[in-house]
Amino acid sequence: MTRVFTTPAGDVRACDDISFDVAPGELVVVRGPSGAGKTTLLNLIGTLDRPTAGTIAIDGVDVAALDADAIARLRRDSLGFVFQGFGLLDVLTAAENVEVPLRLRRTDAAERDQRVRDALRTVGLADHGGQLPDELSGGQQQRVGIARALVADPRLLIADEPTGQLDSQNAQIVMDLIAELVHARGVAAVVATHDPVFAARADRVIELRDGRQVAQSALESAR
Repeated sequence: MTRVFTTPAGDVRACDDISFDVAPGELVVVRGPSGAGKTTLLNLIGTLDRPTAGTIAIDGVDVAALDADAIARLRRDSLGFVFQGFGLLDVLTAAENVEVPLRLRRTDAAERDQRVRDALRTVGLADHGGQLPDELSGGQQQRVGIARALVADPRLLIADEPTGQLDSQNAQIVMDLIAELVHARGVAAVVATHDPVFAARADRVIELRDGRQVAQSALESAR
């Protein structure tokens, strides 16, 4: 896939002919220096942007062939997102934040409540569902974000620098959670990170530089 942005100074190839597959239960880490194209790549995979050229297929469906409503349904039903800045709604409790994807799906209230309780318990926050985000630590907020991303059983998890704002102890907790949940639930996952420790947890590493993908053989020796 390729994404070109047109600027007054000329065209910028933010992603240049990048190609890879992600299997269910596989944790793929995308790494590279700032400006390498990691966030642009995640936006393309997450259907938040469209490629200038090439194809993005999720569960065999060409995303470019879908209209806006179909893309919204795909995003709602098949994708989970974890953000560097946590992305929680300040006015909602932890449980209410986790509940948002289920409300969008119009999940039955009893099932919704049970799934939220299960999700919070899975990330170690069973006793924190009634707290607002500003009453939680950064690590706890990110764990709420992981619970929200996975509560609706997405097929694909997309995480952009999920440990970027955390200290080393909380970063390790978040890394462990994502890796364990991806493998246990068979979720395909693409995670952008600068963290070499997180990269070491990956099943595969894709390295970007100047919008281009580095050869796989070089990554194998680096790992």
